[in-house]
Amino acid sequence: MSATLEEQATAAPRTGGYPVIRMLIGGEWIKAPGAPILDPATGDAIGTVPHATPGHLESAAAAAARGFAVWRRTAPAERARIMLRAVQLVRERVETIAMDITLEQGKPVAQSRAEVLRGCDLIEWDATEARRVYGRVIPAEPGMRHTVLREPVGVVAAFTPWNFPMSSPARKIGGALAAGCAIILKASEETPAGAMHLARAFCDAGLPAGALNLVFGDPAAISGFLIPHPVVRLVTFTGSTVVGKQLAGLAGTHMKPVIMELGGHAPVIVCDDADPQVAAAAGVQAKLNNGGQVCVAPTRFIVHKAVYEAFVQAYAQIGRTVRQGSGLDPHSDIGPVANARRLQSLQRLTDDAVRRGARVLCGGVPRADAGFHFPFTALADVPTDALAMREEPFGPLSLITRADSIEDAIALANSLPYGLAGYAFTESARNARLLSDELEVGNLAINHFVSAVSETPFGGVKDSGYGREGGTEGLECYTHAKSVSHLTS
Repeated sequence: MSATLEEQATAAPRTGGYPVIRMLIGGEWIKAPGAPILDPATGDAIGTVPHATPGHLESAAAAAARGFAVWRRTAPAERARIMLRAVQLVRERVETIAMDITLEQGKPVAQSRAEVLRGCDLIEWDATEARRVYGRVIPAEPGMRHTVLREPVGVVAAFTPWNFPMSSPARKIGGALAAGCAIILKASEETPAGAMHLARAFCDAGLPAGALNLVFGDPAAISGFLIPHPVVRLVTFTGSTVVGKQLAGLAGTHMKPVIMELGGHAPVIVCDDADPQVAAAAGVQAKLNNGGQVCVAPTRFIVHKAVYEAFVQAYAQIGRTVRQGSGLDPHSDIGPVANARRLQSLQRLTDDAVRRGARVLCGGVPRADAGFHFPFTALADVPTDALAMREEPFGPLSLITRADSIEDAIALANSLPYGLAGYAFTESARNARLLSDELEVGNLAINHFVSAVSETPFGGVKDSGYGREGGTEGLECYTHAKSVSHLTS
């Protein structure tokens, strides 16, 4: 790495091992009083996140309006050049960014590194696909021409959660900027470094001032200010269903379109023809990602009775080998959960399931030392009336239950109001077709646990939201269609 790139990689001021967090408004890095940022591995404060005032938010809206006026007139090829340069800078800074994400969020560094690189892939795809956001010409009578143009929707207000500090902002920034929109990003106040690093890379890549603005602070106050603001023309939110419904309602009051990527409670159907050992090994590995703090995490393992006991034994055996510790320890398979709220919720759900007859295969009791450490936990024979079977655990808690047939498994999977991601293991073409047709989810993966890639649309149905991120469908959500009818003679 050259001296110049070394300087860029450490461009954010640092206090100890963690960067000094700033907001970005109109191309300027802004200080403000705020709240402590905690290391979930220890519970200790490692920094301070600034909280935006109404004055900051008004400045961000004005800056976004100015930035949009410039960015929407920037040629798609030039947009792509700037976005790809930002991606290059992020890739060069990956080790610094990954370490900061682990400090604030807790996941192992290897997972933080993978998240940063995934964020790069998302932006890279959007940047290049933006050169192919085509309109169309509609056949008409002589002397008349009908055309449809895809235009950027305008200034976007985006809200991202704490579980993916880098890749969740990347989804929204990539889609908005690729389409020619400006964006005001309200990233998580609990895990702010990933978004700040991403914003810095775009600034260093030459993005016009105001095209990207970054704020932190009280979620209700910021959403209550930005969503009704006349400058904002689209709202995109990733988070809980409860909050998503509130924001969608507020946006609807002001006639603002929304993209809602909300909670999930992903089922995993293991059919009678599947290899239970293979499915169990893949399931444990997938559940390790972010310690299960993922909206598409496999959670409800609905296993055919013919392979149920073999699956349970394999899952328990592998689950007992999971190593828990600090995300900075290279030997850790999972780090702590993100905060005390998650720790308390996971214990409540586990205790309730056990009281109702579930068997503890591994884990179940949090560590007594400092920090927010909940072990990898698997429960078998979980009854359908257990709270955990209805409430999204959002942590390293796996629920295993039996089904008599694939039809019964599908019915149980569809019984909840959520429909974000689903998974299944089968070697039968009939089963695969039935699962594809009948599972009520926005994303289905068969014989693996990758719910979406950069090229495919991602989003849910039912209470898991609407609108899409990723793929051509996601990019189109940041545009609107304009019909132009021209009488030429």
